[in-house]
Amino acid sequence: MRKKYFFFGFGQVAKNFVLLQKKEKKNFKFVATSTSKSKIKNFLNKKYQSLKFKNNFFDKKIYKFLNQSDFILVSIPPKKNTDIVLKYFSKILKLNKKAKIIYLSATSVYGNHKGKWVNEKSRLKPSSLFGKRRQKAEKQWLMFHRKFKNNIIIFRLPGIYSKENNALSRLKYGQNVFVKQNKHFFSRIRVEDIATAIQKGFKKNNLGGQIFNISDDLPASNEVVSKFSAKLLKIKSLNPIKVSEIKSKMARDFYKDSKKVSNKKMKSVLKVKLKYPTYKEGLRSLVNNYV
Repeated sequence: MRKKYFFFGFGQVAKNFVLLQKKEKKNFKFVATSTSKSKIKNFLNKKYQSLKFKNNFFDKKIYKFLNQSDFILVSIPPKKNTDIVLKYFSKILKLNKKAKIIYLSATSVYGNHKGKWVNEKSRLKPSSLFGKRRQKAEKQWLMFHRKFKNNIIIFRLPGIYSKENNALSRLKYGQNVFVKQNKHFFSRIRVEDIATAIQKGFKKNNLGGQIFNISDDLPASNEVVSKFSAKLLKIKSLNPIKVSEIKSKMARDFYKDSKKVSNKKMKSVLKVKLKYPTYKEGLRSLVNNYV
């Protein structure tokens, strides 16, 4: 039977998930939202319906496809203090009890734990506006699950890297710098491993209302990862910069938090086997693209 997927947002995570389905020769079709006008598009030689959803305007066809979907992936961030998917589509979502829904949140909800390990039961104390909004969105999705008994699970994602966007590309095409901040730990995940986790989450039953950290095995500082990347690229010297020298406020806010994100629940419950268990395997597999 052909599986029907609906993607709120069609960024790198959703695209890598589609790529995984195609690699494994799954029988599926999908629909995705876009901020541009509705039309038939093509991805990996597979035609799909792209439906406009921007601010308070959306294509009414979304209702029909949501009602027909077996699996729904939500990767659109909240606006201000509201999850916009729930704001506009809760009425139709609550009617589709068969659909499994995965909401992609972020590990920024944990805030600063001074470099200690956090898991899904750890206290949430987000320091950034982004993290606070994510926490509120999580509460809205969990409340929706409890009230209407829809099958909703939450994935908390750390820093995502990919073939296109990673520490190697930043050194190769940017500046030879790293952020100098002692004992600053954060976790990462390669986008292909997120796709695997999503596939496992959609496949497994009785996960409604649960939360999972989707991260690799080795949290590390920007300095450690940058120096490892420089060694792979045979760059002899890197220049340290202070957090205060970073131009982007969002990037500066990122360095307020230090934590190591545990993936034990992901491995024990979802049975995810990481293709790239640490940044070392993830970056080594890409180095030939940059030398």
